[in-house]
Amino acid sequence: MYACATEGPFPAQCVAASVESRWPWSVVLGRVDSRPRPQGTATEPDERLVIDTSDSTGESRSPADATVAELGEFAVIDRAVSGRGQPDTTLLGPGDDAAVVRAADGRVVVSSDMLVQGRHFRLDWSAPEQIGRKAVAQNGADIVSMGAWPTAFLVSLGCPPDTPVAVLDALTDGIWSEAEGLGAGVVGGDTVQSDQIVLSITVLGDLRGRDAVLRSTAGAGDQVAVAGRLGWSAAGLAVLAAGLDGHAEVVAAHRVPEPPYGSGPVAAEAGATSMTDVSDGLLADLGHICAASGVRMDLDPAALEPDQVLRAAADELGDDADAWVLTGGEDHALAATFPPGVELPDGWRRIGVVLNDTDVRGGASAAVGAGVLVGGRERTGAAGWESFGRNRSR
Repeated sequence: MYACATEGPFPAQCVAASVESRWPWSVVLGRVDSRPRPQGTATEPDERLVIDTSDSTGESRSPADATVAELGEFAVIDRAVSGRGQPDTTLLGPGDDAAVVRAADGRVVVSSDMLVQGRHFRLDWSAPEQIGRKAVAQNGADIVSMGAWPTAFLVSLGCPPDTPVAVLDALTDGIWSEAEGLGAGVVGGDTVQSDQIVLSITVLGDLRGRDAVLRSTAGAGDQVAVAGRLGWSAAGLAVLAAGLDGHAEVVAAHRVPEPPYGSGPVAAEAGATSMTDVSDGLLADLGHICAASGVRMDLDPAALEPDQVLRAAADELGDDADAWVLTGGEDHALAATFPPGVELPDGWRRIGVVLNDTDVRGGASAAVGAGVLVGGRERTGAAGWESFGRNRSR
């Protein structure tokens, strides 16, 4: 999306004011020159980046009022990256064929996720800025669940040509906001025309000298613990799907998750034996640990009592708050196992134990949520989200 160096395709027909106000760094040949100009220094825009945004009456309008097709690919890219800062870990940011990111540890943790309009988000339920933040948050949660810390994000975007530029501006603002909150940079990506908005993000992370915490290393007798909220996003989705007013807290949790980022590296330092983020549902994600480690777990129902906020929403909807806690995804809480007797770090709470019994190793063929008991019993029904299952848009 951002690694490009080419001429813009537009004739010289527009004004410099909007370019100067939106793009405080000089843009030349469709690429970003990240050298800040001296304060108060005016720079004439390069004529190859001047864009015709006049309407049928000949009146000029802001580029934000145009569509992606009217503005063009490279001008859209320039709006996404110009004037943005980068952390020290970014040695070379957007503007070349590839970025260069510092890997001080000598190892890089990598993950990626995709959001598809109509499947993972709806623009009548979430603002573009919220969608951008959510996309970064779910990727950042994957990295911290390995005990690492996010350092850089690559963002690839597909959208229809009639997508308003203002939508992409807000989406970009959300992406940068969440990334900058982590001290990470947005260093590259791609753009393509598609039938609906598709957002694919790859994240790089740094282990900072620690070993990665895997799913496959839980052991018998380990404590099972979580950090962060459970069931809030599922509750918010149910409220939106029902068209209810109110319940603002859970709706906000669905629109923008709040992963407990700091709890991942802290758990690694405390000796966590396995860890994952809760993206598909607690039972489903703990089931992945069970399958990878060849263990079973028993969760304590009393430790998983739904918050009153969830109870209130469930009562009005006639829904099951306990099911939201156990199977609702997209809160991006963290779930981990710790050795017996180890004091859990701040922010973590015990919810169960790894059992001393049957091996359930099954890898990819194991049933989702297999090996996870609740109060000593297997729970019937879906354990969480499956991409090719019969799930609603979330």
